[in-house]
Amino acid sequence: MLLACLALLLLTVPLSAADLRLGIIGTDTSHSVAFARVLNDPASPDHIAGARIVAAWKGGSPDIEQSSSRVDKYAAELKDKWGVQLVAEIKQLCPAVDGLLLESVDGRAHLPQFREAMACGKPMFIDKPLASTLSDAREIARLAREHNVPWFSSSSLRYSPIAAMRTPDMISAIVWAPGPFEPHHQLDLSWYGIHGVEMLYTLFGTGCAEVSRISSGDSDVITGRWKDGRLGTIHLQRPYGKYGAVVFDKNKGLNANPDFSFSYVPLVKEIVSFMQSKTPPVPNDETLEIFEFMDAAQRSLAQHAAFVKLDTP
Repeated sequence: MLLACLALLLLTVPLSAADLRLGIIGTDTSHSVAFARVLNDPASPDHIAGARIVAAWKGGSPDIEQSSSRVDKYAAELKDKWGVQLVAEIKQLCPAVDGLLLESVDGRAHLPQFREAMACGKPMFIDKPLASTLSDAREIARLAREHNVPWFSSSSLRYSPIAAMRTPDMISAIVWAPGPFEPHHQLDLSWYGIHGVEMLYTLFGTGCAEVSRISSGDSDVITGRWKDGRLGTIHLQRPYGKYGAVVFDKNKGLNANPDFSFSYVPLVKEIVSFMQSKTPPVPNDETLEIFEFMDAAQRSLAQHAAFVKLDTP
């Protein structure tokens, strides 16, 4: 009874004139309800003002269990608890929203869904992974430029304690993160390993020249050599593990954070700011280099851990 009353109250909270209306594409990820909770519940201690989720298209991928088993459940929660209108087609979101969150958990679906959504001409956050292949990631970026659609993509781990560990005198770093695979994703690190890659790029920024990767059933070790000589290594654990990092500084020795938690709240704040300014907080070129890094890592694995240069345009 109390839950029903809360849902009714949320449905009747009017949008402020300053609130942006946001629409979700893909309700098969916990991010869809987590973001709605932060944006649509003014009583939450984590509430972020300035935007509301008002509409959603379910989507879903029948051949991925993590999608098919959750898409209807999360869609129902968005509708019944957070007052989100469900629509039958992506194009129906266009007149209802000021910005879009492409949340589908399946990276393979992002390019075809982006093709439909770009007709809205609205700024778009594309949740990780941007795509499931380097070629799809590049095509999304090309279409966005051609149709003047502002976009950015990011892991929430970019806004974890890793960000505070970056220093001007950093010479190398090791980060660790979970690294389970999903068999339908051709670029295997794009499914979950991308969190670790984003952590490394939060520290190093762009400029990686070549990548080496070795893999076992339980883990991956991926090392990138940046053009200025810095070395960054990612340890991925399967099926799941903790997040952490060690940064080696030329003057101060090492800075270690072996086990840190993270929240979606900082990422959602960046999303709202992006929807207002249309300026991506993570440069599009950096996101594309992340995919070049993962592509090089996969090619290195096929070449017995040889260093492989990034495929840059």
